[in-house]
Order: sequence, then structure tokens, then C-alpha cells
Amino acid sequence: MAESLAGKLLVASPKLVDPNFHRSVVYLCGHDENGAFGVIINRPLTDVDVADHLPGWRAAASEPKVLFAGGPVEPSVALGLARPGRTPAPDEWTLLHDGLGLVNLGSSPDEAGVAEIRVFVGYAGWSAGQLEGEIEEEAWFVVDSTPADPFSPDPAGTWRAVLRRQRGKLAMFAFHPPDPTMN
Repeated sequence: MAESLAGKLLVASPKLVDPNFHRSVVYLCGHDENGAFGVIINRPLTDVDVADHLPGWRAAASEPKVLFAGGPVEPSVALGLARPGRTPAPDEWTLLHDGLGLVNLGSSPDEAGVAEIRVFVGYAGWSAGQLEGEIEEEAWFVVDSTPADPFSPDPAGTWRAVLRRQRGKLAMFAFHPPDPTMN
């Protein structure tokens, strides 16, 4: 395996037609020789308020304050990707990259020291070598993440926004139509 891609974004290329990932942006939480996992950061469940399932976390939730479809794996599991407001309590956090981490949703935002959170239902996962194969097939663009990406107030515009800030030919994909047959 080459270097870890944890902390990077996977941006679905137009070649990726799987409906689970079409035009998705995945924040990679972990990546090593055993596989990879992350959460899709641009799939809000617009009709499912955070308060409906985790009322104590609504105040810390980023706008829009809804749950997000994090991916097709274990859709009954909730993951909280958060930014700490103070030094994170080690027993409440799994620190990732760029100051972000996964937080224990069984605690409270005050106990965990959360400044901002986004709650995902399910996640995206790849077995050993699977993600590397998909990248080689050009299903994904791998780009740098900013700490603000997972908390964008406009998640529907994230795919285009992330591509537009890239350099060179990659930025052109931001203008690729959702369905080229309708062009």
C-alpha cells in the first residue's frame, strides 16, 4: 500500500455510476493496508432532524441540522464527525485529521467538548486493496480536504465546490452535467 489517504476527500468521478456514490464526496476517516472507511458528506436526509434521534446534539449540529446518509454500510449505525471546541476528552473521541474526530454519541456535547458536529447514518467502506483499485479505474478523484468541508452549510453544492477549487483539468469536472445524455 502507498501512503494513507486518511483525511483526504474522495470525489466521485463521472465514471462512477453506482447510485450509492454518484456525485458523492467522501471524507476518508481511515485508510490502511486492511481497507478504508469514510462518510459521504454531501447527502443530507433533509426530512430527518438531528433532534428526532439525538436531541442533545442538535445545538452543536452544523446547518443543516439533519442526519446525513454516510454510506451504504451499516445504515443503522450513527457516526458523529466533529470538531472539538476545547481539548477533546480522550475517552469520548477518536481523533482523525485536521483537528477532526469521531465522537462518542452516547456522551453529551459538553462532556465531549464538541464545537461542531455532523451526524451520519451508515458509512462507506472498502476492503484491502478495493479502494486503490477503484482509484486506478478512475472512479474517484483524491483531493485534499479542508477542515470546513465536512460541515458545509450547502452540502448539495459540495461536489461542485470541491472540484472547482482544484487546479488544472480536474476543475473542469465541476461543470460536468449530472446526466450527460440530457445535454
